Amino acid sequence: MKLKNKVALVTAATKGIGLASAEKLAENGALVYIGARSEELAKEVIKSIEENGGRAKFVYFNAREAQTYTAMVEEVIENEGKIDILVNNYGGHDVKLDKTIIDTNAEHYFYEVINNLQSVFLTSQTAIKSMMKTGGGSIINISTIGSAVPDLSGIAYCTSKAAINSLTQNIAVQCAKYNIRCNAVLPGFIATKAALENMSEEFIQTFLKHVPMNRPGKPEDIANAVLFFATEDSSYLTGEIMEVAGAFGKFTPMYGDYVK
Repeated sequence: MKLKNKVALVTAATKGIGLASAEKLAENGALVYIGARSEELAKEVIKSIEENGGRAKFVYFNAREAQTYTAMVEEVIENEGKIDILVNNYGGHDVKLDKTIIDTNAEHYFYEVINNLQSVFLTSQTAIKSMMKTGGGSIINISTIGSAVPDLSGIAYCTSKAAINSLTQNIAVQCAKYNIRCNAVLPGFIATKAALENMSEEFIQTFLKHVPMNRPGKPEDIANAVLFFATEDSSYLTGEIMEVAGAFGKFTPMYGDYVK
């Protein structure tokens, strides 16, 4: 119960990494707000968390309604008097429109970049103003390994997440004096339902040749990193950009050919 009496908010928390993170924080004693568009789906998550002895509540969040980024944080603070942990899990990515510099429409590029950046900036700014008054807190941003290792596609998503890495470190430096920490977790290939639906088996096997640990990650792998940054176990860490990707991109470019 490392997070007893702590209040957390996880955005886009009804599936995948967000869901696993919400469950992990609740399992360790936090009251977790499920930021989601669908209250029905959120109630299913809340029921599951409560059945396992945790506590969770719903707060409305819709990525297409920019005002909800600040409104949901304000609602948590109004209800609980504080917010201790903010997990910025949401990230928009349209694989059909977001490709290379050559074939990505400029309008979509800037839409996706702005959308992903504001999802971290606006929530963090609102939470920080409260954390300054209540003694501090921890902000964890979910980025991607594609922000550190250039990709063959997804130029908008990758550059938006690279900007979020920089935003993470700027928040860390500017807010350390208030006992507010800010770190980022960079998932590699995580076997979520959404990811698997957008990847062929051939692509998965090709990708795994370049992952020394030779398996996709699990949402729980990311949730464990989120938990670490949320607790006092990481009390002297801020501005960290942690790659959780099975060592993808860490070795010689010849690695994939070698294991083949």
